[in-house]
Amino acid sequence: MKRKYIIFSVLFLINQLILACPVCDRQSPSITKGMAHGSGPNSNWEWVIIGIMTIITIFTLIYSVKYLVHPKEEGSNHIKNSILSDN
Repeated sequence: MKRKYIIFSVLFLINQLILACPVCDRQSPSITKGMAHGSGPNSNWEWVIIGIMTIITIFTLIYSVKYLVHPKEEGSNHIKNSILSDN
């Protein structure tokens, strides 16, 4: 029974954090309506900044996953080998 209350509480909190409140929903532009709290971007420059930040974030995500999957450190004296060795 305790587990049901914890699951319900977590789902309720996630719902409250993700969805915008009615006041913010009325103030936000149509593209972010219902998704974000606050008034949203007010000028075209703010949309440019958001676009640049999105591109930087996507590139960072792509390269971090790429180097996590295939780091390409083959040398036996690389620091990862001294950390991962059993000695």
